Parts: sequence; C-alpha cells; structure tokens
Amino acid sequence: MKGSLKLGTIRGIGIFVHWTFSLLIAFIIYINYRTGYTALQITWSVLFILCVFVTVFLHELGHSFAAKLFNIGTKDITLLPIGGVSRLESLPEKPKEELIVTFAGPLVNIVLALITGLFISFPATSEELAQELSAGVNASNFFLNFFIVNIILAIFNLIPAFPMDGGRILRALLSFKFERHIATKIAARIGQFLAIGFMLLGFLYNPFLIFIGLFVIMGAQMESKHADSKYSLQGYKVRDVLMKQYITIDAREPIKTAIALLLDSQSKIFLITENNAPVGTLNRDQIIVALSEKGENSTIHSAMNENLIYLDVETLLENIFELVYKNKNNLMLVLENNELIGTLDTENLLEFLLIKGVKSKKAYAT
Repeated sequence: MKGSLKLGTIRGIGIFVHWTFSLLIAFIIYINYRTGYTALQITWSVLFILCVFVTVFLHELGHSFAAKLFNIGTKDITLLPIGGVSRLESLPEKPKEELIVTFAGPLVNIVLALITGLFISFPATSEELAQELSAGVNASNFFLNFFIVNIILAIFNLIPAFPMDGGRILRALLSFKFERHIATKIAARIGQFLAIGFMLLGFLYNPFLIFIGLFVIMGAQMESKHADSKYSLQGYKVRDVLMKQYITIDAREPIKTAIALLLDSQSKIFLITENNAPVGTLNRDQIIVALSEKGENSTIHSAMNENLIYLDVETLLENIFELVYKNKNNLMLVLENNELIGTLDTENLLEFLLIKGVKSKKAYAT
C-alpha cells in the first residue's frame, strides 16, 4: 500500500504501517492535552494505543497463520488508523476453510482477553468500573483497559456485517446450504443493512462509525459483484476468451517504438519477444515510467516485466479468476500442447463478462 513504512518481515509476511497512523498518535496526544492530562497520563495513553495496534496486528496474523494451514500465503499486513489489513494471496473457497481462517482473528482477541483476565482484579460493581475507566489510562488500570478492548474487538469483529469477520463467518455458514455467490449476496445484504445502523449511530454518537458503515457498504457490494462474476464464468474455459490477435515488440527496440504502437492502437499491453520467443510483457504504465526515467531511446528490454504467466487453453476460467485480477496490468500467455496460441488479460475477461451479461438479460426478457 502506498505511503506505508515497512517494519519488518515475519515468516515471509511483510509488516507495514501507514503514514496516517502518525496522525492518530498526534490526535490522541492533542485530545489528552486538551483534557488537561499530565505528560505521564498522555504517555500512558499513547502506550496503550500502541498496544492496541499490536493486538490488531496479532489479529491479522491469526488470519494469516490459519490461511497457511490451507496453503494460502499472505503478501503483507498493513496497520492503518482504522485497523489492520492482511492481503491473502487468495481467499479460501471451501466453507470449512473460510470459517477457520476468518474465526482465527477474533479468536486471538479472545485468547488475549483470557490471558489478561488472569492477572487483573475486576471492580466489584459497575459504578466502580465506570469510575476506574473514567480516570483515563494509567498504570493501575492499563491491563483492565486492555482486557476490555480485546473483548470489544472480538465482539465487534463478529458482528455479521460482511465483509467484516462476522460477515465472512455468516457467508461460510450459508455456503453449506447455498451456492457461494448466493451466500455472498445474502451476507452482503445483511451487512449493508447493519452498515446503515452503524452510520445512524455515527451521526448520533461517534463519527468513526460512519466510516465503518461506508466501508461495509462498499466492500459488501464489491465482494458480491466479484462472486457473481466468478459464478457466471462456470463452465467456460480459457479457450473461450483468449485473444488470437496481439501485438509483439522485439526486446531490442527502443521505448519510442512502444510509444508509437500505444498511440496507434487500442492495445495497452504488449508481448515482448526475442528471436521470436516470448521474454516479457510491457504495459502502458511501464512505458511511461521508462520514458520519464530513461528516455525514449532506452531499450524495451530494460523496462519490460520478465515475469511471464502461462495458462493452459483448457483451464476453467473460474479457477484462474483471481489470478487474472491479481495480474490486471499483465498479459498472460495461453498455451496448447506447449505452443503459444493466444493471450488473455483482465480487460478481455471483463468484456466477456459484459457481453455474457447482456445476452443473459435479453434471453431472460424473451
């Protein structure tokens, strides 16, 4: 994610913190200062926020380690002011696997709360609890606050507001009975309904809930469309969507050759060859970067992407749907009996879905 600072790596998972996290720390210091807290109290508050985000990180790590059980890798984990985001290489498709991977996050919070609960003494009455918490975070109530935050995080994440953890758990449970795209649509609708409640509460009590509501509404819509698109590809193969006409450029040609082809055609990604054999791909963004940094006379070989992705012509589209989207700026090569017969990119797949959708609507109307 742009604007993120890498903190390190754990088992191949990159750990990042976004620059906006510093704004949260500054905001906490400002609010505590305006409240009249001492420097020591402000320090405890900042330390507590840092511990909370360590908890958020462990929550995301729980998802990542559970995904690894099913051979699903994690690209990275990024800490944001609104929480953490772990980028899995793919999402678990089987309901049981999705249940385990999703519940692993809240389970981390539950375990942390249980462990913390062993070392703290709880106030005897709710009045004493309220009085203890109203004093702000300090040495005497630090772990009590930590316990409460983990309980809140666990409960909040289990709210069935898709695409939050609770919504994904709901989708996984529904998937035992319904097709995955139907289960996703039901979970998305429930999530969007709850998101409206978040936003109403946000206007009345806490504006932060408005942002969460918007995130749920947009995220649920995207996930639902993604599931519908993947379902609509069932039964189709790469053979049905491959492009047999594509532009090739020799790797020894200058960037200005690619610029000319870019301006003179509808193609935005080119296949790069050397002695008539594929050696890379070159997209519009890479052309612009090369022109800016190296000039129009630099060779295409110095700017191309050498990571070639091959697809078998008989592969089911639903099985490579995520792969195509992950490589949306790349051109994939389609093989039949180890011979290149065409290419495939995200734009071509989207056009196929668009045409199929129009045909389906016309067939339904008649």
